Amino acid sequence: MKAFTPRTLQTVTLVVVVVALILLALGGYLTPLTRVVLNPVISAQTWLATRYQAIQNYFSAPQDLALLRQRNAELEAEVSRLETEIIELNQQISETRILSALLGYAQEHPENRIMAASVIGRDTNPFLRYVIINRGSDDNLRRGMPVVTEQGLVGRIAAVTPQAARVQLITDPGSNVNVRLEPSRAQAVLQGQITGEVALDMIPQAANVQSGDLLLTSGLGGNYPADILIGQVTGVRRRDYDIFQRASVQPVVDFSNLEIVLVITNFRPVDISPLVPTPAAPGPG
Repeated sequence: MKAFTPRTLQTVTLVVVVVALILLALGGYLTPLTRVVLNPVISAQTWLATRYQAIQNYFSAPQDLALLRQRNAELEAEVSRLETEIIELNQQISETRILSALLGYAQEHPENRIMAASVIGRDTNPFLRYVIINRGSDDNLRRGMPVVTEQGLVGRIAAVTPQAARVQLITDPGSNVNVRLEPSRAQAVLQGQITGEVALDMIPQAANVQSGDLLLTSGLGGNYPADILIGQVTGVRRRDYDIFQRASVQPVVDFSNLEIVLVITNFRPVDISPLVPTPAAPGPG
């Protein structure tokens, strides 16, 4: 039998050592030693990785900031584009509503010539009820022309400039409208109130007025054409010792959300005040 050579002996010794280390490792005997050896290595690797990441972030930050600024500019441009589209859509909706109102009212009242206008302002005085519309004398509007919506009476033009007009609403305290009640056909006067509501006065005591009766313009007084719907009676006050009955009214027009109105341009108010007799002054005693 040949004797082991030094190389062979080294190989056998190395194998035995490796096998022994594997067995010790599998048995958990080398864990403390592994921790002692590897922990400094892991700590060093972590420190190097952290510094490397910091250096990388430092050099890449300007590029990231530029990308963020570019993205922000793109988003702002997109928002501006969408806002423009919303404005255009709102204008189209407004135009559609104007055309719809014109068509509906023209079909129901073929005898009237009408012009649509948008409400562009309101009176800031809390005790007055006026709106400003975007039509004026350049559009042949004149003082006294009636203003309506497809629902009913709004008021009449009180003042005109070339490109705008001021409309006195029927809810204004200075507004008085001669009306007719249906079905009784009794005559009365609709008066605006300081609260922004309307009330019916000067109803004859003999008239049979009930809640639910309709109010239409009578045409008396020459300020409005006849048969424009105004509202509905919601309550009646009748006392035997009063000369007239009174009633509360719910208008058909929502004055708080008034956006589009129609002006009846072929009506001219008639001033009958010179023909109305005035009470004679008392003579000398």
